[in-house]
Amino acid sequence: MPAGRASRTIKIASRSAANEATRSLRARLARSQAPVDGLRQQERAKALRSMLEDLGPIYIKLGQLLATRPDIMPQYLMDELANLNDQARIDPFSVFEPVIEAELGGHWRSCFQEINTERPLGAASVAQVYRAVWNDGRPCVLKVQRPGTSAAMLGDMAVLRKIAGLIHRAAPHLCEVIDVKSMMEVVFTAMEAEADFTREARNMKDARKAARNFKRIKVPKVIEATPRVLVQSFVDGTPINRVKDDDLTDKQRKEIAYQLMGFMFRGYFVDRAFHADPHPGNILVDQNGKAHVIDWGMYGKIDRNASLILLKGLVGMARGDGAALARDWIKLGSLTPWSNSTRFANDVSNTIPYWANATLEELNLGVALMSIARYSTQRGIQVSPLISLIGKSMGNIEGSVRFLYPKLKFDKALSRVMNDIAREILADSLGVDHGMHMLLDFVYSFNNSSSQMQSVLGDVTTGQLGLNVRTNLGDPLGPRRRQRLKHHVSLGSTAAAATAETLIRRTLGG
Repeated sequence: MPAGRASRTIKIASRSAANEATRSLRARLARSQAPVDGLRQQERAKALRSMLEDLGPIYIKLGQLLATRPDIMPQYLMDELANLNDQARIDPFSVFEPVIEAELGGHWRSCFQEINTERPLGAASVAQVYRAVWNDGRPCVLKVQRPGTSAAMLGDMAVLRKIAGLIHRAAPHLCEVIDVKSMMEVVFTAMEAEADFTREARNMKDARKAARNFKRIKVPKVIEATPRVLVQSFVDGTPINRVKDDDLTDKQRKEIAYQLMGFMFRGYFVDRAFHADPHPGNILVDQNGKAHVIDWGMYGKIDRNASLILLKGLVGMARGDGAALARDWIKLGSLTPWSNSTRFANDVSNTIPYWANATLEELNLGVALMSIARYSTQRGIQVSPLISLIGKSMGNIEGSVRFLYPKLKFDKALSRVMNDIAREILADSLGVDHGMHMLLDFVYSFNNSSSQMQSVLGDVTTGQLGLNVRTNLGDPLGPRRRQRLKHHVSLGSTAAAATAETLIRRTLGG
């Protein structure tokens, strides 16, 4: 399958490259560069989007992530890639019947009282969705995976891993700042539930528990789940970007908006698991003023340390503290030999005053977050691979909320849930598991320091203790600049060594 997917990828990419070459030739023959440049950019961007859609779901998701990365992509490409969607051809229901039978058994029709097979509710590159009625009379949604989808996705992942390896070998300097391999792995992991609906079902069950803390947020209930078939409760709602002005009161809009943001913040900082694709089509608002978050196939996870650092950074952003945000951003990534953290901090500090106390009408949170990524890349600071996924998620949710209540303020949304988040983090830190982890860390450190002290004593007594002094700490390093040589000071069998030995022996009672 990987070889077949590689051949397919090459064929589609080659066709796209040939079309681009043709457009370039025509532009040269036209000899009217000024008006043609903008048109060529639009044509090139649309061709790239079309190629990614032809390649399939893995490439579509990567394109959506690239749409949030101004440090990698020019603006005209980001604008077009932001239009990527999973709309695909609509196949007849008969194509999916063998899949349903294989997953639910030969008597699968007895599971349903009714299925509307004439027209699906939605068609994506991974699955088609139908409205149905379960055998107990509950309205439900039937989601069926397209035949061969799982194998195709695994094949595409294998191809992209090889491409990432080639990029690392061809452009090692670039990959020190942008870790292409790790960024792809983050996407692949987040998309595991796209190929196995039992994973999506688990994501939904976890999300339903988290939604209990929010009166206006709902997550569909799982009725039945197999790797290729998912049955869930039906949601009668309107996509959040299509809610009419008179459908909800201003109070309802405000409550839904702030609770949606709070729900996502809880995912990032408490549960450390979040909806990675909350675009407007995945948030349905019903006539009772409840927002239903659907399609949990793309699901992100973040570890405890990264979650805490990200929270600190966002608090710094909300307070207008650019220096704090810059420090926490660096902790999320890593420094390269030519990093310039001082200038990065200045970049952030010069920008952040425009973000503090801003509404969604004035601030695009996802773009703001990714503009920091652009600054860090320019200053030689490697961006954490998680930032792409979290930036996409944050950009999607604030974009969705903007349609409903553009007056929402980011700092206010964060402060509304901060007490609950702090309480949950504190309770987690005082838990038995975390306490045991801290105890084991202490025991390990004590044992390790004891052996290190014995090693130091041995070096002192034999006159081999050495001290390295580096005098160029903090010097900004360019990619072609060499560090100044370290100065090595050897204590050897000098008076300093004897003095150190005496002090250590007295301290230890020797």
